Amino acid sequence: MNSFEQTKLLLNESSLFYIITTDMDGNYSYVNGNYAKEFSHINSNFLGQPYYITMHPDDISTCLEVSTECFKHPGKLFTAIIRKHDGEGDYVYTQWEYKAMFDDEKNPVGVFCLGHNITKYIAEQIQLKKVVEENEKKNLIIENIVFQQSHLVRAPLSNLIGLTTVFLDNTLLDTDTTYTCEMILESTRQLDEIIRSIVTTART
Repeated sequence: MNSFEQTKLLLNESSLFYIITTDMDGNYSYVNGNYAKEFSHINSNFLGQPYYITMHPDDISTCLEVSTECFKHPGKLFTAIIRKHDGEGDYVYTQWEYKAMFDDEKNPVGVFCLGHNITKYIAEQIQLKKVVEENEKKNLIIENIVFQQSHLVRAPLSNLIGLTTVFLDNTLLDTDTTYTCEMILESTRQLDEIIRSIVTTART
């Protein structure tokens, strides 16, 4: 218990970290100044209150599971992300490390929790996920365009090149028609090269 008491003294006035302890009934037995201030909109005095009054209902089971693991594995730390009421109808994200507490006779007396606010980090992760999803959607669109250009557009273009070549092989064409066919053939070949270049660039 001495190490817990020393940590509480060290971080009691911390502006970055939260420290709370709960007894074996799941009620607050200690909160540091930062936690008390941050969640004062929920209660002005947490001592003796149930641990779950600050958190999202869906996270209560997570807290119970982690606390149970603490007592199964004394001395080990277990982590969890818990959403807490922000007082404005929404939630802040907090990350915690849990550790079971025992008295000098090795009897369990509660849970020690050290946490901090990670709302900004979570918001950045959510934004990053949105950007990645948007990029994936754009990549699918590009891949579809590449497929259409590579297969659907070039197929009739190749046919046009072939047909024009057949006409040019026909010696019955007059000079003007031959010239026109040569221009068509050159234009289709140029267009084919442009499509090839676009497809190659899109795939790199």
